[in-house]
Amino acid sequence: MYIDNTPDGIHAMVPREKMTGSAGKWRDTYAITPDAPFVQTTFGLWMCIDKWYADGLPRDTDLNKFFMFDPPGKFNMGGLGWCEAAFVPNFDNIVLEDRGETEIVQDFAGRKVLYFKNRRSGFMPEYVDHPVKDWKTWEENVKWRLAPEAPGRFNDLNKKVEDARNAAANGLMISQNLIGGYMYLRSLVGPEGALYMFYDAPDLIHDCMKSWLELADAVTARHQGYLTFDELFLAEDICYNHGPLISPDMIREFLFPYYQQLITNVKARQIDQSRKMYIQIDTDGNCLPVIDLYRELGMDMMSPFEVASGCDVVAAGRKYPDLIISGGFDKRILAQGRNAIDREIERIFPVMHKRGGYIPTCDHGVPEEVSWQDYLYYHQRCMEFN
Repeated sequence: MYIDNTPDGIHAMVPREKMTGSAGKWRDTYAITPDAPFVQTTFGLWMCIDKWYADGLPRDTDLNKFFMFDPPGKFNMGGLGWCEAAFVPNFDNIVLEDRGETEIVQDFAGRKVLYFKNRRSGFMPEYVDHPVKDWKTWEENVKWRLAPEAPGRFNDLNKKVEDARNAAANGLMISQNLIGGYMYLRSLVGPEGALYMFYDAPDLIHDCMKSWLELADAVTARHQGYLTFDELFLAEDICYNHGPLISPDMIREFLFPYYQQLITNVKARQIDQSRKMYIQIDTDGNCLPVIDLYRELGMDMMSPFEVASGCDVVAAGRKYPDLIISGGFDKRILAQGRNAIDREIERIFPVMHKRGGYIPTCDHGVPEEVSWQDYLYYHQRCMEFN
């Protein structure tokens, strides 16, 4: 049997000399290479950028160059949701109720959301209602929007695959990102509603998860017809400041069987069967109590290690030397000035740089209390570990 071993990033890894510099940095980080240069990136500037412009940062600033972020070293395939399910079609985005300074809006995920008028981003919205309440609402309003064969679901596939193959040829890591099971259920039912439904309607929860798996399996299969994945990235958000929002038993019963099947299927479809596929779990809050649990799935990486919830990347890095870690720099410290920034950098960066497998970012989106001058200073300090 003929096996194609062309080093094109799909059938086999491209040689190091053909990788972009940033792709090599990402791969060295994932390999937990001691003393490897830090990947220079950000969690996100969506919360602060308007304030920074108001405070004098020129609007024509090239943020990537100004803050010394590396060029992309990963390519995200998408197509499977993020904080909300990958509906096709989406729900209509319509105003349902005018309350003077605020309004109730049905968003694209079918939720009823309380917003300030003319301001639908930059703050935590209040979710008033969710689309799945029972079998009737699930089957009539929601389930069919998750059909893999929905018209239009793969409209951008050719362009996406072309871009991904070019990225792979330059050594970039191909990451299949998708909404995790808990985030998905929370979007459908709501965090409180899910807790009741686990007990009152477990069959409905399982049917929701079967649709999650069917869609995830179908989309990844289409993508894998052209590509080899380097990473499966689950946006989970299953923790709050004291630990997981649901019990380990619930995680094992309602999430893990579907994760395990998806991971098994994805690995079996890899074009390059010699390639390690990393599994990343992303959750806000205190992730420490679930690290061992998700390692049962084969988790290789976790992010973003929120400090206010008790996470310490230095301690986690010592306890789990084979865990890739991203995040863990306290967003509150970034707002406390350069002396505080220096102290935290000296506490974290030398240890984690020597260890390897660490991507330094703020532990969530950068808040507007952080000045752009201090954020620039922080990244200038990050560059010392290149």
